[in-house]
Amino acid sequence: MNITQPLALLGGMSPQQFMKRHWEKKPLLVRQAIPGFSALLDRSELFDLAQGDEVESRLISQLDRRGNPGWQFRSGPFPRRALPPLKQPNWTLLLQGMDLHHAGVQQLMQQFRFVPDARLDDVMISYATDGGGVGPHFDSYDVFLLQAHGQRRWRYGRQKDLSLVPGMPLKILSNFVPEFDEVLNPGDMLYLPPRYAHDGVAQGECMTYSIGFRSPNRGELARELLQRLADDASDLAGEAIYRDPLQVAVPTPGAIPAALHDFALDSVRSAMQDPDAFACVLGEHLTEPKANVWFESRAARSDFGALVLDRRSRMMYDARHIFINGEGFRASGRDAALMRRLADEHCLDAAASHGASADARTLLLSWIEAGWLHESD
Repeated sequence: MNITQPLALLGGMSPQQFMKRHWEKKPLLVRQAIPGFSALLDRSELFDLAQGDEVESRLISQLDRRGNPGWQFRSGPFPRRALPPLKQPNWTLLLQGMDLHHAGVQQLMQQFRFVPDARLDDVMISYATDGGGVGPHFDSYDVFLLQAHGQRRWRYGRQKDLSLVPGMPLKILSNFVPEFDEVLNPGDMLYLPPRYAHDGVAQGECMTYSIGFRSPNRGELARELLQRLADDASDLAGEAIYRDPLQVAVPTPGAIPAALHDFALDSVRSAMQDPDAFACVLGEHLTEPKANVWFESRAARSDFGALVLDRRSRMMYDARHIFINGEGFRASGRDAALMRRLADEHCLDAAASHGASADARTLLLSWIEAGWLHESD
């Protein structure tokens, strides 16, 4: 992607300008970010997908089962009869990770890859009847809100009071004070940085596509990386055994010896200080497929040509490694350049794949057989 080229998607700014001026700083409303855009899946297709276990779906209503006011929240799957009538207002169906299930949605997400893949998460589709929404709230991550069908009124702004309504099944702000009030039509898009409060309400039948980003929690990330490092702790920290030939007799046996404390601390530091091991567990974590993703193994020809990455695959790299779907590989030279190209462009032409070394082609063949890569026409 040419990051200096102005894009209608970003209101005439280049990706470089957008990231400098708006990313994690201030909202941006773009009229006709994608001119003529319309929903990539119709209502029936969304309802069909909501019936399956493979799609994460949620149903939010501002009316209870008896039609009385009150927020209701349920998780799917949802047989068609479990959804409210289309004429009933004030309900919303949310389908998460739609880029994993629909090629057109995955292609839409590619337009936002001026942000690193390590931050790009997924596309959620929101279907709502008139008045439907999820209430005023804020997210801890960046989001692009692209209108796909109908109209949605967005009120949003920087919120100082982040207190929530108690006893609710949703995180709804108790004292929402918007700064802006806009109605979006198909093709219009609103970017919001983290913690900007917003409330979107459907005006008639409505579909909105939310392109969301990953914002790792520091504690959760540390826990995940430490757990992965623990699997190789013996190799990283060594097999030295604690010895204390100078230990004296003690009148307080319950006290932990300072020397043992230091020995334990040093063992943890040893496991943490290998930069190559840390880079591996980080890359493997960032490319780990989501829990509801699986691949079908298949037979493959050893004389394969052009390749395309499966839309469910996650592939990244650093200076010394290639990572794909939770696995890490050392790479250097021409093969490393080839694999980085695959990670960046999600495809390789036949000339590129034929130019790979024998070892690299063996690796690519194993990924084809695993369903992570496909031969392309």
